[in-house]
Amino acid sequence: TFTAWCNSHLRKAGTQIENIEEDFRDGLKLMLLLEVISGERLAKPERGKMRVHKISNVNKALDFIASKGVKLVSIGAEEIVDGNVKMTLGMIWTIILRFAIQDISVEETSAKEGLLLWCQRKTAPYKNVNIQNFHISWKDGLGFCALIHRHRPELIDYGKLRKDDPLTNLNTAFDVAEKYLDIPKMLDAEDIVGTARPDEKAIMTYVSSFYHAFSGAQKAETAANRICKVLAVNQENEQLMEDYEKLASDLLEWIRRTIPWLENRAPENTMQAMQQKLEDFRDYRRLHKPPKVQEKCQLEINFNTLQTKLRLSNRPAFMPSEGKMVSDINNAWGGLEQAEKGYEEWLLNEIRRLERLDHLAEKFRQKASIHESWTDGKEAMLQQKDYETATLSEIKALLKKHEAFESDLAAHQDRVEQIAAIAQELNELDYYDSPSVNARCQKICDQWDNLGALTQKRREALERTEKLLETIDQLYLEYAKRAAPFNNWMEGAMEDLQDTFIVHTIEEIQGLSTAHEQFKATLPDADKERQAILGIHNEVSKIVQTYHVNMAGTNPYTTITPHEINGKWEHVRQLVPRRDQALMEEHARQQQNERLRKQFGAQANVIGPWIQTKMEEIGRISIEMHGTLEDQLNHLRQYEKSIVNYKPKIDQLEGDHQQIQEALIFDNKHTNYTMEHIRVGWEQLLTTIARTINEVENQILTRDAKGISQEQMNEFRASFNHFDRDHSGTLGPEEFKACLISLGYDIGNDAQGEAEFARIMSIVDPNRLGVVTFQAFIDFMSRETADTDTADQVMASFKILAGDKNYITVEELRRELPPDQAEYCIARMAPYNGRDAVPGALDYMSFSTALYGESDL
Repeated sequence: TFTAWCNSHLRKAGTQIENIEEDFRDGLKLMLLLEVISGERLAKPERGKMRVHKISNVNKALDFIASKGVKLVSIGAEEIVDGNVKMTLGMIWTIILRFAIQDISVEETSAKEGLLLWCQRKTAPYKNVNIQNFHISWKDGLGFCALIHRHRPELIDYGKLRKDDPLTNLNTAFDVAEKYLDIPKMLDAEDIVGTARPDEKAIMTYVSSFYHAFSGAQKAETAANRICKVLAVNQENEQLMEDYEKLASDLLEWIRRTIPWLENRAPENTMQAMQQKLEDFRDYRRLHKPPKVQEKCQLEINFNTLQTKLRLSNRPAFMPSEGKMVSDINNAWGGLEQAEKGYEEWLLNEIRRLERLDHLAEKFRQKASIHESWTDGKEAMLQQKDYETATLSEIKALLKKHEAFESDLAAHQDRVEQIAAIAQELNELDYYDSPSVNARCQKICDQWDNLGALTQKRREALERTEKLLETIDQLYLEYAKRAAPFNNWMEGAMEDLQDTFIVHTIEEIQGLSTAHEQFKATLPDADKERQAILGIHNEVSKIVQTYHVNMAGTNPYTTITPHEINGKWEHVRQLVPRRDQALMEEHARQQQNERLRKQFGAQANVIGPWIQTKMEEIGRISIEMHGTLEDQLNHLRQYEKSIVNYKPKIDQLEGDHQQIQEALIFDNKHTNYTMEHIRVGWEQLLTTIARTINEVENQILTRDAKGISQEQMNEFRASFNHFDRDHSGTLGPEEFKACLISLGYDIGNDAQGEAEFARIMSIVDPNRLGVVTFQAFIDFMSRETADTDTADQVMASFKILAGDKNYITVEELRRELPPDQAEYCIARMAPYNGRDAVPGALDYMSFSTALYGESDL
């Protein structure tokens, strides 16, 4: 690589080397290489063949290298002259670093880092290329190909390269670089591919040749860009000058055409024509002028921008054509605005003048139309005779309405005067349509005078009719004040007399009869009031006939007529005897109901206490200990017989109760017992005697089955009764616990005692009702005191029958037990599966535990 690099430069001096350590020993080609790559002349070399001459030449080369700021460590002329390969290669690498790599500068980085950054920038757009160093990043050859393609894309078809073919990639790059870029082959493709980490110095040396080869082309490109930039600026400035000249000419021409239009002051005769001129001016201000303002502003901006660009590019300042300076345009624009301002003022003054005339004429027409609209129909309204058939309230309403009209009429006086004044002003201003205005004004004034006369005439007629109707109205009001309460009294009386009544006692019907008699006593006074009310109505009829009043309707204060009053009065007189008959019939019915109440109460007051007494006696018998249990049972059965014999009296009471229900009697003050109470008590009595008899029978069965003596039963009953303090026939948990302790059970208050008591409660109260019955108490005590069979005892008995074996056979069961019990055991015993089992062996142990509920049968 170093040899190829050296030859690439020595070729320019017309020489080559073949062996780097041999050809540089005399120092001549070394000095020539330094002159070529530095462009400077070194000291004159020694041409002698002696060792001293060679050392002198090499020292001159080393001194030149040192003068360039390169420190040569452990490299001496003697080693180079002696052909020391390591020292010679080190010196060549130092030269490459100083003259080929050190001067490389990319974005403030130099030498190796600068060269690496340059490679990364140039290859960044290429896929599969990632330059991070100067060894393995170049093994696939794509990096070299990318550098060539970036600067000379026509030399390599990069799209056809493959990352998995590094030999082809490397050879392509080396061949193209040597043929077209004058970069000799410094590297061997096989060595790079076959080496895990290619030599960094060799790669850097070869890559630096690419940098220097392409840097010349970049300088030429930069120079061309600079020339293009200068020419582009000059062309842009010339275009700006042309644009300014054209824009200035167009703007000045538009100002020249517009000013005469703005100076035209020829007036128009109509408001419409003047408004059209104003609209044209507004279009000018809104549509035509704004773009010109923008053009003027843009013209100044372009001028300033052009001058700035000329100054920055060292060009002379721009001088527009004569009359097209910015100041000339500003002067012309000022004249335009002055003409514009005078034109607008003239337009507004003309419009105001015509507007005044049009306003007065429109105001006259508007006020005249409003007045004529208001007066329309007023004369016909004032001539109406509607008051002749009106009621007093309507007359008063008409008077109020007429007063409101008079106020409205007075308020319109100002409008009539304003109409006349406007007409006068239009005449003075010589309005073109004055004749029609005068004719319309005269018609309005004549109509106004006629309205005033008709208004006064109508007021006098209304006031006269009002006085006449007020008298009739007072009589109507008096009639209404007295007729209304009297009518209400009659309607209430009819409602009360026809009202259906519901009573449940003699006292209630007697109260209704008394109230009816009091009502009948008020009838004479009511008849007098009726005749007085009818007299008021007759007086109204007399006044109407005398003064020939045309009545428009009936009494406004009431709808009650004399005919209605007389009809309702007659109806009240007919209802009174009907009410008398209904009250008499209800009185008789209530007497019969009272008899039924007393009959039921007398029986219920006997039966109810009898049932309660029997319940208490049964309770005493069940807890007393007189005689044996058989004596108690006989006593209870006699009670049951006497209770059953009482059933006919219950049936008789049911019959009386049915009669009460049919008569719809809902309460009975003669007894506190209802039929429902009697029924429930009777059913409880029957249930209690049956349950008590059953309890005694169960006690007898328990006593006989458990072998309990009568004395033990009496002791159990005495203990139970003693702790049954509420005589409910049951014991609560604490009462039961106290009873057990009294019988000698050791139940402590510690955890063990509580657990034992909980076990006992689970036996006597399996349903967890919180109470213990006497039967449960007896069952528990019998289990605790009697000699009972257990599962162990039964298993021991079976073992005896089996001959002391752990199983039993079918033959042994049939031989030792009765047939039905033997078959019962055979059907339910499980097969025995022990080690000593024989065919047909049965498991009597599991059968025995199942008999006592300790396992499944």
